[in-house]
Amino acid sequence: MQNQVVTPAEVPEGAHLIDVREQNEWDAGHAPTATHLAASGLLEKLDELPEEGDLYIVCRSGGRSAQVTQWLNGNGYDAINVVGGMDLWFESGLPMVSEGEGEPYVL
Repeated sequence: MQNQVVTPAEVPEGAHLIDVREQNEWDAGHAPTATHLAASGLLEKLDELPEEGDLYIVCRSGGRSAQVTQWLNGNGYDAINVVGGMDLWFESGLPMVSEGEGEPYVL
C-alpha cells in the first residue's frame, strides 16, 4: 500500500481522517470529521491513532502529509496521503468547520 494517494473528494465517508497541521492551522478551519494530530507531535501521540483501517492523512497542501504517510506506512500503518490537502479541500467546496468565530478558512 506504499504511496497511495487520494484527492479530498475521494476520502470515503466515515474514514479515519488525520489532520497533521499545526494548532493555529487546525483552529482556522478543518474537516468536520477529522482528528487533529500535528506532525510536530505525532511521535508522542501514536497511541491516539486508530489501530484498524486506513488512515487518510491531510495537511495544507500535501507535503507534510506525504512525509507522515511515508513514515506511517514504513512503521506498519495503512496510511493514504490526501493530495492537495486542505487547500484543495476548500477549493472543492467540501465542508469545513473552525474553532473560532467566523467562516472557516485554510491558513
